[in-house]
Amino acid sequence: MYATRPDFLRLKRVQDTFQDRIAAYTHRVERKLDEALPLASTQPVRLHEAMRYAVQGGGKRVRPLLVYATGECLGLDNRILDAPAVAIELIHAFSLVHDDLPAMDDDDLRRGKPTVHKAFDEATAILAADALQPLAFSVLASVDGVSAAARTRIVQLVAEASGSLGMTGGQAIDLGAEGRSLSAAELEHMYALKTGALIHASVVSASLLQENLPANDATALDAFARAIGIAFQIKDDILDIEGDTDVIGKPAGSDVAANKATYPALIGVAASKARCDELLGGALAELERFGNRAASLDWLARYIVERGH
Repeated sequence: MYATRPDFLRLKRVQDTFQDRIAAYTHRVERKLDEALPLASTQPVRLHEAMRYAVQGGGKRVRPLLVYATGECLGLDNRILDAPAVAIELIHAFSLVHDDLPAMDDDDLRRGKPTVHKAFDEATAILAADALQPLAFSVLASVDGVSAAARTRIVQLVAEASGSLGMTGGQAIDLGAEGRSLSAAELEHMYALKTGALIHASVVSASLLQENLPANDATALDAFARAIGIAFQIKDDILDIEGDTDVIGKPAGSDVAANKATYPALIGVAASKARCDELLGGALAELERFGNRAASLDWLARYIVERGH
């Protein structure tokens, strides 16, 4: 791993303080998500219950945390970070509901509980996911305290990250690759779209809110986010092999059972871990220009690669 003994001690100090902020940020985004979602008692009740079930089912909230951590790095007010944090998490929830459907990954568990189509039904799950996506853009369109130009750039960023040249396109490539082998370059392209696009949008959306951000700073954050996005998906693939269902919250071994194209299937688990470490090292190098201001992003990057679920 890249953490030397002095780095480990520094990481421990950052972790202690950032864990306190994680609790606060998680509470904040949960509250903002609750405010954004229609009440479960509002008609159509079953649809709104399913939307809330999909969004409020727990999870690590890594994407909102990346938004807030980037805001810390750039000295931004949390009040203008709430909208991208909430919107990107809504898009993420929408994607998970669709991913779990029988026509996609056909998973019965998500975050340790029945997936939306199991808790409700397939039609309701599809409609709930469909409703979460426009809700996300409604949230983005209403962000306060920023220029109209910045608001437009963020809407465009998240739209591209969600569409055929982002997350949705990555999922299409993933489905089309089942039963066949992709090259390492093809896999990383798929990962950059399927998972990396929203990770990237989480970091870059915050940077777009910083007026007059130096070009070199924006480039560094962009490169950091791209590396971490790919590392996140490689780590997910490793956990599918090494993880326990009770810990990772979804069926372990599902990628292998579906004969999916993954890094571990192509180059093995050890080499996949090495590639994660390489991506982490590159990502952390991009943060050096920010010094201690990037401490939270540094910790999150390490967490993404070293997490157990």
